[in-house]
Amino acid sequence: MDSLRINERLEQLRAVDVRSIDKNDLIDLNQVTIDETKPVPERVTEFMRQIQNPYCFRIGDVAIKVVYKENGPSFQQNMIDMLQTV
Repeated sequence: MDSLRINERLEQLRAVDVRSIDKNDLIDLNQVTIDETKPVPERVTEFMRQIQNPYCFRIGDVAIKVVYKENGPSFQQNMIDMLQTV
């Protein structure tokens, strides 16, 4: 998938209103497993495959909506930073 399509897809995922969906349809972050021995790009790919929407998921019974600051670090940078700590 080219970067334009990836950005469009991420924008669609970001726009999901967590209040309008059944939280049981969201992926539970507790069920996501990442192989810490793999390089960061592979961990990012695996996380994205499992979580399906990195902006909207759940932890147990709580629906989570992730929002990033407009002028803050990019989604990609935040994802890399997070996965480097796993």
